[in-house]
Amino acid sequence: MEKSNFVDQIRVFCRSGHGGAGSKHFMRTKFNAMAGPDGGDGGRGGHIILRGSKHQWTLLHLRYYKNVLAEDGEAGSGNNCTGRYGKDIFIDVPLGTVARDEETGKVEAEILEDGQEIIWLKGGRGGLGNANFATPTNQAPEHAQPGLPGVEGWKVLELKVLADVGLVGFPNAGKSTLLSVMTAAKPKIADYAFTTLTPQLGMVEYRDGRSFCMADLPGIIEGAAEGKGLGHRFLRHIERNPVLLFLIPADSPNHAEEFRILVNELEKYNPELLHKQFIIAISKSDMLDGELKEAISHELPPNIPHIFISSMTNQGIVELKDLLWKVLNEDITDKNK
Repeated sequence: MEKSNFVDQIRVFCRSGHGGAGSKHFMRTKFNAMAGPDGGDGGRGGHIILRGSKHQWTLLHLRYYKNVLAEDGEAGSGNNCTGRYGKDIFIDVPLGTVARDEETGKVEAEILEDGQEIIWLKGGRGGLGNANFATPTNQAPEHAQPGLPGVEGWKVLELKVLADVGLVGFPNAGKSTLLSVMTAAKPKIADYAFTTLTPQLGMVEYRDGRSFCMADLPGIIEGAAEGKGLGHRFLRHIERNPVLLFLIPADSPNHAEEFRILVNELEKYNPELLHKQFIIAISKSDMLDGELKEAISHELPPNIPHIFISSMTNQGIVELKDLLWKVLNEDITDKNK
């Protein structure tokens, strides 16, 4: 079986560096055997840092790194010398990556911008040397702090695809074919369900050198919100798309019911998805005449824009690009108000 190069979830054991211990040291000179405490502080343990990279599209490069262990800080030494800090570890991840704690499920970091750096697991603080504890009444402290331990545990990195438009529909609705027509992407296309098992991205070239990103996502089936089929693995990817393009084939027995099922699965997974911009595209429309198109239009919700397209004959493709560009820019304008 062919192994996919698109990896959107990784489980990894992480441990940040332990802090170095403070030094318990006393200065001795040629002329003064009791010159006082001069123990230096321990060095901080290494951080584990997530860094966004626009050149990464998948978590594949992390598949074989099951243990990420940062360097411990060095212990302090005499003459008030602070120990060397542990070396930080940088993990480059694609934009749209979410870091969670496996045990609690809590989101600990989220990478959305190229070059963005977030300290995911902080290294342990170095202990204070005995020079910090000298007082007029205790001029020779025998105490120095140990370094603090680092943070460790099993973590999960999840990738949620960042795209302007997400294609939503049942398996074999024609999403991959539409993506191949509108972009330079070459998704796998066949005449059976679940051809697309991983998200496919493509750039749609618009007028005057402008463009936007479209994602062909694995098809929804009824019960996806409960984990059936590709379930949650699919649904998490549409959380990032400001516009959802629902693709319903012209030969569907009930267009309105198919749209209702799709929306219902989104709502059960995350009700906030219903606040996104919706557009309905009736695919394979080259088999429809004007009368059938009018009948289908009366079935669909009146408050959601719809368009009839055919990827085989390019019918309505230019109009679809215009509609998507208009909705995307209206959405941006609304957010800036």
